[in-house]
Amino acid sequence: MSREVILREVGLRDGLQSVSTFVDTTDKMEWIRREAAAGVSEIEVTSYVPPKLLPQFVDAEAVTTESLRIPGLTVASLVPNSRGAQRGIELGVHKINFVMSVSETHNMKNVRRSREESLADFRNMVELARAQPPAQRPVLCGGLATALGCSYEGRVPVKDVVHYAVALVEAGADELIIPDTVGYANPALVRQVFKAVLAEVGDVPVAAHFHDTRGTGLANLLAALDCSVRAFDASLGGLGGCPFAPGATGNIVMEDAAYMLESMGIDTGIDLLALLEVRSVLQRALPDVPLYGGLPRAGLPRGFVPARQALAA
Repeated sequence: MSREVILREVGLRDGLQSVSTFVDTTDKMEWIRREAAAGVSEIEVTSYVPPKLLPQFVDAEAVTTESLRIPGLTVASLVPNSRGAQRGIELGVHKINFVMSVSETHNMKNVRRSREESLADFRNMVELARAQPPAQRPVLCGGLATALGCSYEGRVPVKDVVHYAVALVEAGADELIIPDTVGYANPALVRQVFKAVLAEVGDVPVAAHFHDTRGTGLANLLAALDCSVRAFDASLGGLGGCPFAPGATGNIVMEDAAYMLESMGIDTGIDLLALLEVRSVLQRALPDVPLYGGLPRAGLPRGFVPARQALAA
Protein backbone atom coordinates (compact mmCIF):
# COMPACT_ATOMS: atom_id res chain seq x y z
CA MET A 1 0.00 0.00 0.00
CA SER A 2 1.30 3.47 -0.86
CA ARG A 3 1.06 6.25 1.68
CA GLU A 4 -1.71 8.79 1.08
CA VAL A 5 0.20 11.80 2.41
CA ILE A 6 3.95 12.38 2.57
CA LEU A 7 5.37 14.18 5.58
CA ARG A 8 8.84 15.48 4.83
CA GLU A 9 11.32 16.19 7.63
CA VAL A 10 12.97 19.63 7.40
CA GLY A 11 14.33 19.94 10.93
CA LEU A 12 17.84 18.98 9.88
CA ARG A 13 17.90 22.15 7.77
CA ASP A 14 15.13 24.55 8.76
CA GLY A 15 15.34 23.56 12.40
CA LEU A 16 19.08 23.53 12.88
CA GLN A 17 19.76 26.70 10.88
CA SER A 18 18.28 28.69 13.77
CA VAL A 19 20.21 26.83 16.49
CA SER A 20 23.55 28.30 17.56
CA THR A 21 24.80 25.05 19.09
CA PHE A 22 26.56 22.88 16.51
CA VAL A 23 25.00 19.44 16.36
CA ASP A 24 27.65 16.81 15.79
CA THR A 25 27.52 14.93 12.50
CA THR A 26 27.06 11.61 14.30
CA ASP A 27 23.97 12.97 16.07
CA LYS A 28 22.56 14.32 12.81
CA MET A 29 23.05 10.95 11.18
CA GLU A 30 21.43 9.12 14.10
CA TRP A 31 18.44 11.44 13.76
CA ILE A 32 18.21 10.78 10.02
CA ARG A 33 18.65 7.01 10.25
CA ARG A 34 16.16 6.55 13.08
CA GLU A 35 13.54 8.78 11.51
CA ALA A 36 13.90 7.01 8.17
CA ALA A 37 13.47 3.70 10.01
CA ALA A 38 10.30 5.12 11.59
CA GLY A 39 8.85 5.59 8.11
CA VAL A 40 9.73 9.18 7.16
CA SER A 41 10.50 8.76 3.47
CA GLU A 42 11.95 12.18 2.60
CA ILE A 43 14.35 14.29 4.66
CA GLU A 44 15.91 17.65 3.81
CA VAL A 45 19.25 16.80 5.37
CA THR A 46 21.24 20.02 4.93
CA SER A 47 21.79 23.22 2.99
CA TYR A 48 24.64 24.00 0.64
CA VAL A 49 25.59 27.45 1.83
CA PRO A 50 28.97 28.92 2.86
CA PRO A 51 29.85 27.75 6.40
CA LYS A 52 30.72 31.32 7.37
CA LEU A 53 27.03 32.19 6.90
CA LEU A 54 25.60 29.08 8.59
CA PRO A 55 28.30 27.10 10.45
CA GLN A 56 25.71 24.44 11.28
CA PHE A 57 26.12 23.09 7.74
CA VAL A 58 29.90 22.82 7.62
CA ASP A 59 29.39 19.04 7.45
CA ALA A 60 26.95 19.21 4.52
CA GLU A 61 29.02 16.89 2.34
CA ALA A 62 29.42 14.21 5.01
CA VAL A 63 25.73 14.34 5.97
CA THR A 64 24.65 14.09 2.33
CA THR A 65 27.00 11.23 1.53
CA GLU A 66 25.99 9.18 4.57
CA SER A 67 22.27 9.87 4.06
CA LEU A 68 22.44 8.61 0.48
CA ARG A 69 23.44 5.22 1.86
CA ILE A 70 20.08 4.80 3.65
CA PRO A 71 17.84 2.49 1.57
CA GLY A 72 14.55 3.97 0.43
CA LEU A 73 15.20 7.49 1.73
CA THR A 74 14.73 10.48 -0.57
CA VAL A 75 17.59 12.81 0.32
CA ALA A 76 16.89 16.48 -0.28
CA SER A 77 18.89 19.65 0.30
CA LEU A 78 18.14 23.35 0.22
CA VAL A 79 20.05 25.64 -2.16
CA PRO A 80 19.80 29.41 -2.64
CA ASN A 81 21.71 29.55 -5.93
CA SER A 82 23.20 27.58 -8.81
CA ARG A 83 26.52 27.18 -6.99
CA GLY A 84 24.72 25.24 -4.29
CA ALA A 85 22.85 23.24 -6.93
CA GLN A 86 26.13 22.30 -8.60
CA ARG A 87 27.42 21.00 -5.28
CA GLY A 88 24.26 18.98 -4.78
CA ILE A 89 24.50 17.48 -8.26
CA GLU A 90 28.14 16.52 -7.67
CA LEU A 91 27.21 14.80 -4.40
CA GLY A 92 24.30 12.95 -6.04
CA VAL A 93 21.48 14.34 -3.91
CA HIS A 94 18.03 13.09 -4.97
CA LYS A 95 16.20 16.40 -4.71
CA ILE A 96 17.29 20.03 -4.79
CA ASN A 97 14.99 22.48 -3.02
CA PHE A 98 15.58 25.94 -4.45
CA VAL A 99 14.22 28.89 -2.51
CA MET A 100 13.38 32.42 -3.53
CA SER A 101 10.97 34.84 -1.89
CA VAL A 102 7.82 36.32 -3.33
CA SER A 103 8.57 39.35 -1.14
CA GLU A 104 11.29 41.43 -2.78
CA THR A 105 12.46 42.72 0.61
CA HIS A 106 12.81 39.24 2.10
CA ASN A 107 14.57 37.97 -1.00
CA MET A 108 17.14 40.74 -0.74
CA LYS A 109 17.76 40.01 2.94
CA ASN A 110 17.73 36.24 2.57
CA VAL A 111 19.77 35.70 -0.61
CA ARG A 112 20.92 39.26 -1.40
CA ARG A 113 19.43 39.45 -4.86
CA SER A 114 16.22 40.53 -6.57
CA ARG A 115 13.42 38.12 -7.37
CA GLU A 116 14.22 38.30 -11.08
CA GLU A 117 17.88 37.53 -10.40
CA SER A 118 16.84 34.49 -8.36
CA LEU A 119 14.56 33.34 -11.16
CA ALA A 120 17.36 33.72 -13.71
CA ASP A 121 19.65 31.67 -11.49
CA PHE A 122 17.02 28.94 -11.22
CA ARG A 123 17.08 28.69 -15.00
CA ASN A 124 20.82 28.06 -14.69
CA MET A 125 20.09 25.24 -12.24
CA VAL A 126 17.71 23.66 -14.69
CA GLU A 127 20.41 23.72 -17.36
CA LEU A 128 22.89 22.14 -14.94
CA ALA A 129 20.45 19.37 -14.04
CA ARG A 130 19.44 18.64 -17.61
CA ALA A 131 23.06 18.35 -18.62
CA GLN A 132 23.38 15.28 -16.37
CA PRO A 133 22.62 11.72 -17.51
CA PRO A 134 18.91 11.00 -16.85
CA ALA A 135 19.64 8.59 -14.00
CA GLN A 136 21.69 11.26 -12.20
CA ARG A 137 19.34 14.22 -12.55
CA PRO A 138 17.94 15.45 -9.25
CA VAL A 139 14.33 16.49 -8.86
CA LEU A 140 14.18 20.30 -8.89
CA CYS A 141 11.70 21.80 -6.46
CA GLY A 142 10.97 25.52 -6.69
CA GLY A 143 10.15 27.12 -3.35
CA LEU A 144 8.37 30.45 -2.86
CA ALA A 145 9.18 31.77 0.60
CA THR A 146 6.88 34.38 2.19
CA ALA A 147 4.08 33.33 -0.18
CA LEU A 148 1.57 33.69 2.65
CA GLY A 149 2.95 36.78 4.34
CA CYS A 150 6.18 38.65 5.04
CA SER A 151 7.61 40.17 8.22
CA TYR A 152 8.81 43.16 6.19
CA GLU A 153 6.04 43.72 3.66
CA GLY A 154 3.02 42.23 5.38
CA ARG A 155 0.42 40.63 3.13
CA VAL A 156 1.79 39.34 -0.16
CA PRO A 157 -0.48 39.71 -3.23
CA VAL A 158 -1.84 36.37 -4.43
CA LYS A 159 -1.19 37.42 -8.02
CA ASP A 160 2.52 37.71 -7.21
CA VAL A 161 2.57 34.19 -5.77
CA VAL A 162 0.87 32.83 -8.89
CA HIS A 163 3.20 34.82 -11.16
CA TYR A 164 6.37 33.36 -9.67
CA ALA A 165 4.89 29.87 -9.33
CA VAL A 166 4.15 29.85 -13.05
CA ALA A 167 7.57 31.35 -13.79
CA LEU A 168 9.32 28.54 -11.88
CA VAL A 169 7.30 25.90 -13.70
CA GLU A 170 8.03 27.49 -17.07
CA ALA A 171 11.71 27.56 -16.14
CA GLY A 172 11.65 23.80 -15.54
CA ALA A 173 10.64 23.09 -11.92
CA ASP A 174 9.57 19.48 -11.37
CA GLU A 175 7.75 20.38 -8.15
CA LEU A 176 6.72 23.48 -6.21
CA ILE A 177 6.48 24.24 -2.53
CA ILE A 178 4.48 27.08 -1.02
CA PRO A 179 5.80 28.05 2.44
CA ASP A 180 4.26 30.15 5.17
CA THR A 181 7.73 31.29 6.16
CA VAL A 182 6.73 33.45 9.12
CA GLY A 183 3.46 31.86 10.24
CA TYR A 184 1.14 34.60 8.98
CA ALA A 185 -1.34 32.29 7.26
CA ASN A 186 -4.83 31.23 8.24
CA PRO A 187 -6.93 28.47 6.64
CA ALA A 188 -8.95 30.87 4.48
CA LEU A 189 -5.80 32.44 3.04
CA VAL A 190 -4.25 29.00 2.52
CA ARG A 191 -7.25 27.91 0.45
CA GLN A 192 -7.17 31.12 -1.57
CA VAL A 193 -3.46 30.91 -2.41
CA PHE A 194 -3.24 27.17 -3.06
CA LYS A 195 -6.35 27.11 -5.24
CA ALA A 196 -4.98 30.01 -7.27
CA VAL A 197 -1.58 28.34 -7.74
CA LEU A 198 -2.97 24.87 -8.48
CA ALA A 199 -5.29 26.31 -11.13
CA GLU A 200 -2.29 27.64 -13.07
CA VAL A 201 0.50 25.07 -12.78
CA GLY A 202 -1.12 22.04 -14.36
CA ASP A 203 0.07 18.64 -13.15
CA VAL A 204 3.16 19.91 -11.31
CA PRO A 205 3.00 18.65 -7.70
CA VAL A 206 2.61 21.41 -5.11
CA ALA A 207 3.66 20.87 -1.49
CA ALA A 208 3.12 23.00 1.62
CA HIS A 209 5.43 24.24 4.36
CA PHE A 210 3.77 25.75 7.43
CA HIS A 211 5.11 27.32 10.60
CA ASP A 212 3.13 27.29 13.82
CA THR A 213 4.15 30.80 14.89
CA ARG A 214 0.60 31.80 15.79
CA GLY A 215 -0.90 28.38 16.43
CA THR A 216 -2.53 27.88 13.03
CA GLY A 217 -0.07 25.38 11.55
CA LEU A 218 -2.15 22.20 11.67
CA ALA A 219 -5.32 24.05 10.69
CA ASN A 220 -3.45 25.36 7.66
CA LEU A 221 -2.28 21.83 6.83
CA LEU A 222 -5.90 20.67 6.77
CA ALA A 223 -6.88 23.61 4.55
CA ALA A 224 -4.17 22.67 2.06
CA LEU A 225 -5.20 19.01 2.29
CA ASP A 226 -8.71 20.10 1.28
CA CYS A 227 -7.12 21.67 -1.82
CA SER A 228 -5.64 18.26 -2.77
CA VAL A 229 -2.11 18.98 -1.51
CA ARG A 230 -0.53 15.69 -0.45
CA ALA A 231 3.02 16.59 0.64
CA PHE A 232 3.85 18.62 3.73
CA ASP A 233 7.01 19.73 5.49
CA ALA A 234 7.28 19.29 9.25
CA SER A 235 9.98 19.23 11.89
CA LEU A 236 10.65 16.86 14.75
CA GLY A 237 9.89 18.69 17.98
CA GLY A 238 8.75 21.75 16.04
CA LEU A 239 12.29 23.04 15.50
CA GLY A 240 12.70 25.81 12.96
CA GLY A 241 12.47 29.45 12.01
CA CYS A 242 14.00 31.60 9.29
CA PRO A 243 16.93 33.66 10.68
CA PHE A 244 16.18 36.39 8.11
CA ALA A 245 12.50 36.76 9.03
CA PRO A 246 11.90 38.57 12.34
CA GLY A 247 9.37 36.78 14.53
CA ALA A 248 9.50 33.46 12.68
CA THR A 249 9.35 30.41 14.91
CA GLY A 250 9.17 26.67 14.50
CA ASN A 251 7.67 24.45 11.85
CA ILE A 252 4.61 22.35 12.51
CA VAL A 253 5.51 19.48 14.80
CA MET A 254 6.19 16.29 12.85
CA GLU A 255 4.82 14.10 15.62
CA ASP A 256 1.54 16.03 15.91
CA ALA A 257 1.03 16.27 12.14
CA ALA A 258 1.58 12.51 11.73
CA TYR A 259 -0.77 11.72 14.61
CA MET A 260 -3.52 14.03 13.33
CA LEU A 261 -3.43 12.50 9.85
CA GLU A 262 -3.19 8.92 11.08
CA SER A 263 -6.09 9.44 13.51
CA MET A 264 -8.14 10.73 10.55
CA GLY A 265 -7.46 7.48 8.72
CA ILE A 266 -4.92 9.05 6.35
CA ASP A 267 -1.88 6.83 5.86
CA THR A 268 1.50 8.56 6.33
CA GLY A 269 3.55 5.37 6.51
CA ILE A 270 5.02 6.54 9.83
CA ASP A 271 5.33 4.45 12.98
CA LEU A 272 4.32 6.98 15.64
CA LEU A 273 5.92 5.18 18.58
CA ALA A 274 9.22 4.87 16.73
CA LEU A 275 9.00 8.52 15.72
CA LEU A 276 8.51 9.63 19.32
CA GLU A 277 11.64 7.75 20.33
CA VAL A 278 13.76 9.79 17.90
CA ARG A 279 13.25 12.86 20.11
CA SER A 280 15.84 11.46 22.50
CA VAL A 281 18.51 12.33 19.93
CA LEU A 282 17.50 16.00 20.02
CA GLN A 283 17.13 16.04 23.79
CA ARG A 284 20.70 14.79 24.12
CA ALA A 285 22.24 16.97 21.40
CA LEU A 286 20.28 20.15 22.21
CA PRO A 287 19.47 20.02 25.94
CA ASP A 288 18.81 23.77 26.14
CA VAL A 289 16.55 24.00 23.07
CA PRO A 290 12.81 23.62 23.77
CA LEU A 291 10.97 20.88 21.90
CA TYR A 292 7.24 21.10 21.26
CA GLY A 293 4.36 18.76 20.59
CA GLY A 294 1.08 17.60 22.07
CA LEU A 295 1.55 13.94 21.17
CA PRO A 296 4.91 13.65 22.96
CA ARG A 297 3.32 15.21 26.04
CA ALA A 298 0.11 13.16 26.15
CA GLY A 299 1.01 9.99 24.25
CA LEU A 300 -1.24 7.94 22.00
CA PRO A 301 -4.85 7.59 23.14
CA ARG A 302 -6.16 4.26 24.33
CA GLY A 303 -7.30 2.12 21.43
CA PHE A 304 -5.48 4.12 18.77
CA VAL A 305 -5.18 2.25 15.46
CA PRO A 306 -2.79 3.47 12.71
CA ALA A 307 -4.43 4.30 9.40
CA ARG A 308 -2.81 1.49 7.45
CA GLN A 309 -3.90 -1.09 10.02
CA ALA A 310 -7.42 0.32 10.07
CA LEU A 311 -7.62 0.23 6.27
CA ALA A 312 -6.46 -3.39 6.20
CA ALA A 313 -8.99 -4.52 8.80
